[in-house]
Amino acid sequence: MHPAVIDPNSTDIAPVAFQPVLWLAAAGVFAVIILQSVIYLRAIRKAGAAAHLTDQQVGRAVRAGAVAAIGPSLAVALVAVSLLPLFGTPAVLTRIGLVGSAAFDVAAAGLAAGTQGAQLGGPTYTQKVFAIGFAAMTLGGLLWMVSALVLTPILARGDKALRKVNPAVMTVVPAAALLAAFFTLAFAETLKSPVHLVTLLVSAAVMGLCLLGAKYLKKPWLHEWGLGIAIVVALAVAYSMTAK
Repeated sequence: MHPAVIDPNSTDIAPVAFQPVLWLAAAGVFAVIILQSVIYLRAIRKAGAAAHLTDQQVGRAVRAGAVAAIGPSLAVALVAVSLLPLFGTPAVLTRIGLVGSAAFDVAAAGLAAGTQGAQLGGPTYTQKVFAIGFAAMTLGGLLWMVSALVLTPILARGDKALRKVNPAVMTVVPAAALLAAFFTLAFAETLKSPVHLVTLLVSAAVMGLCLLGAKYLKKPWLHEWGLGIAIVVALAVAYSMTAK
């Protein structure tokens, strides 16, 4: 435990970054996440029964979702480790647990630090700058959550109205939006370097092989583990291309 020595001009951010209240906030965030997960799992079982799905089918779908979450979670965890020296463990756990966007957090904190003529992690990164940066990240996350609370009911009413006009619209639009979003993210990565391009192509090829294997070899488990396998193989290829 770090002593509570608060000096706004000190470059040792540990006394403010490891405040007990921040640890309590991080614990509260993860408690809410666990509670949400339990609620969703119960809702899934009820919805599965209403849709005439067997327990095996529901379990298979849950496992597929868990495997699919490994890649994004691993990426967020790796970035979170790199942020620990900048923001401390409680702040990183709280921010990652709420938003999960390290890019947004770093950008928000960097802009806030810039208003004070300071730089994240630099010699001018004081306790005062840390507090301002953390406040900027928190306010950004707060506005995101408030927007989600306000807009979700509005969008839900719009969804119902469109379904009454043409039910097929709300079947095509979400799928098209997801495809466009993932394509944009993937294409942006390919422009960074040849390694990024090769990594994307390898992961796509491995995923395609897993899907073909699941279909023609009658191996349903490849549907569940395909994404995880593709991520591991792509990471191995990227490492082999960048290792010196």
